[in-house]
Amino acid sequence: MDQPKDKPSAEGGALRAALHSYLHGVLRPKVHPYFHMGRTGSATGRSIDGGPWSVPDLCAAYSWPTNLTGGGVIAIVELGGGWVQSDMDQFFRGLGQPQPKIADVSVDGTKNTPNPGPNSADGEVALDIEVAGAAYFVATGKAATIRVYWAQDIAAAVRAAMADGCDVCSISWGADEANWGAQAAHDMEQAATDATAAGMIVFAASGDNDSSDGGPNPANVDLPASAPHVIGCGGTRKTSTAETVWNNNPGHTSGEGTGGGFSTLFTPMPPWQAGAPHGPGRMVPDVAANADPNTGYMIILHGAQVPIGGTSAVAPLYAGLFAAFGTKLGFLTPKLWLNPVCFNDITSGDNGAFRASTGPDPCTGLGSPIGAKLAQLLIRPAST
Repeated sequence: MDQPKDKPSAEGGALRAALHSYLHGVLRPKVHPYFHMGRTGSATGRSIDGGPWSVPDLCAAYSWPTNLTGGGVIAIVELGGGWVQSDMDQFFRGLGQPQPKIADVSVDGTKNTPNPGPNSADGEVALDIEVAGAAYFVATGKAATIRVYWAQDIAAAVRAAMADGCDVCSISWGADEANWGAQAAHDMEQAATDATAAGMIVFAASGDNDSSDGGPNPANVDLPASAPHVIGCGGTRKTSTAETVWNNNPGHTSGEGTGGGFSTLFTPMPPWQAGAPHGPGRMVPDVAANADPNTGYMIILHGAQVPIGGTSAVAPLYAGLFAAFGTKLGFLTPKLWLNPVCFNDITSGDNGAFRASTGPDPCTGLGSPIGAKLAQLLIRPAST
């Protein structure tokens, strides 16, 4: 496939070098040392808070709907790594769920390339597929249909998923807006605009380096999450008794925690964010869910059961839920902002430069999902 002609190759190469997967693992020693270790309270590697969560248990905690008709096809964007069938067999069998129908699509020659090495992105790929598939099944009782788009350019992958008629797209890769530059950033937004116009919802992780997003300033936001036609997904720390902003390095703007803040490329703030704290541009994130690796998600990676966290888990969690609501729902962000009662408002914690507050904020947006209320809001009544 030809490279996009509206982005110079030098810029694309710099962007690909800066992109990274928003993935943090709480792994047992020698399993996958690339991932960040979390605090554990026993030799089993389980969190001292009783985590990590199985996907069905987390869905139940978020009041997931059940027995929905579903039908939405899920697209997952991946820029590296790979998945293996044996992991999917083990994961879904362990949950008592049927396996999703998974298809790999190469956009530009990039392919599913599993690699158990320490710098591999395999954990990201396994997390995305397993979380999205399990979340969809909980809501529908049916196996999900998942298409994994392999590419070196996120916008190209989104366009390919749109062309294939996918209904929901999950993106767990990104970089600080400054690393993209205006041209590539607006091309990403155009891809998302076209996708939502065609009926595809687009979710993206908001980053795992607190308010700095790993950039040179205390407050930066991540793209694609900052694109106005993408639903930005932030992170919380959810236990069985409380939910707060995910930030494992309090007092620091570049620690391990949820990204969030205000765009400097997409200005002014969109009108549907009128109830948000005022900033120079679009506020990130829009929504949130559990992301702290210490309360993370139990998945299967290269045959081992491992707990993983990061905002990269939040995008596929929402993708699985929203695919259960039906097909071609399109640009839903304004509707979500008009219905904050569909979310658990997170009022405690900070991500460095910003603090949580009552109502939307640049840490967790509207908050974490109340699945049943979102279903009531978004599922179209049957024709009579």
